[in-house]
Amino acid sequence: MSIASSSLDAATARIVALLPDAVPRCGATVVVAIDGPSGSGKTTLADALSARMGAVTVHMDELYPGWDGLVAGVDYLVDQVLRPLAAGRPARPRVWDWAASTRGRVRIVAPSPLLVVEGCGASVGEASAYVSLRVWVDAPREVRRARGLARDGETFRPHWERWAAQEDALFAADGTRARADLMVGT
Repeated sequence: MSIASSSLDAATARIVALLPDAVPRCGATVVVAIDGPSGSGKTTLADALSARMGAVTVHMDELYPGWDGLVAGVDYLVDQVLRPLAAGRPARPRVWDWAASTRGRVRIVAPSPLLVVEGCGASVGEASAYVSLRVWVDAPREVRRARGLARDGETFRPHWERWAAQEDALFAADGTRARADLMVGT
């Protein structure tokens, strides 16, 4: 997915401008959650922010346990990443292996001053208690769908609507968009 570089630079600058006022809510770590529906540009924005700030990024795609695991991925984020970091310990989540449909290698995430968590559900439910700055990224549904299929190919097509339904339900129940500190359209 691509965001025009001037728009990406502007969105990144807007986030950076908010960071001095962000209060750590995950131990000593400021967590920036870049949330929103699939294909909206979250990964592109998170990568740009992490590169600019020298921050580590946790991608929710590493945490969801398969195509029906959106809510379980959020729970896993809280249990295996945010709680350990809040306690000052390294997080040790096992990354989801999409090809084997099982948890695989352990990823070490050391406590740090800034952590970017990117992906659908990064700021919902119990995860929100640890988030210092919520960024909502969005684009029209058909644009997002085209981006997702271009990114993931035909493998994603049978799962698109099923995943989108999970997103719709989760975001509606949580009020995620309305609670964002910053909105970014792509």
